Amino acid sequence: YYHLVWGTKNRQPLITPVVENHLYSYLVHKASELGVFVYQINGWLDHIHLVVAIPPKLSIADVVKNLKGASSHFINDRQFLEGHFQWQRGYGVLSLGEKQRPFAEAYVINQKQHHQQQTTNTWLERMTDYDEGAAKPESSVPILQEPAPIYVIDDERPF
Repeated sequence: YYHLVWGTKNRQPLITPVVENHLYSYLVHKASELGVFVYQINGWLDHIHLVVAIPPKLSIADVVKNLKGASSHFINDRQFLEGHFQWQRGYGVLSLGEKQRPFAEAYVINQKQHHQQQTTNTWLERMTDYDEGAAKPESSVPILQEPAPIYVIDDERPF
C-alpha cells in the first residue's frame, strides 16, 4: 500500500469544491483502469492525497505520471476552471504496511480538518517543495534523497 501526495503547479489553490468532486471521481476511475485500487482520496486547495494499492507489475512513478497527466487533461478539457490547470512536477510517496493503512486512510479522510486546525502530519504531507519547470530531455530528473534514514521529523513519527 502507498500514500501518495502531489500539489498543483506553484501550489495554486485550484482544487475548488466543484473541481474536487469531478477530479476525485475521475482519479478513482482512471486508477481502476490502470489496475490500481484507491482506498481513500481527499485533499486541500493546492494538493491531493491518495491511499492506494498498486500491483507489482506497475511502477509507482508510471502510475503517478498517468494519474497526473490524465487528470489535468480532464480538468482542462471540461473547463472547470477559467485558467489552465496543471500539477507541479514531483510527488511524495510513503509505503504502508497493512497495520498503517487504516491510519493513513483516516488522515486522508480528515484532510480539510487537519489543514484548518493546523494538525497536519509532516510525514504524510511531504512532497517535492519546488517546481523546477518543464523536464529537459537531456537532463535527468532530480531525485530527492535523504542524506540518512530519518525516523522522526519535528518530534513526530509517521504513525
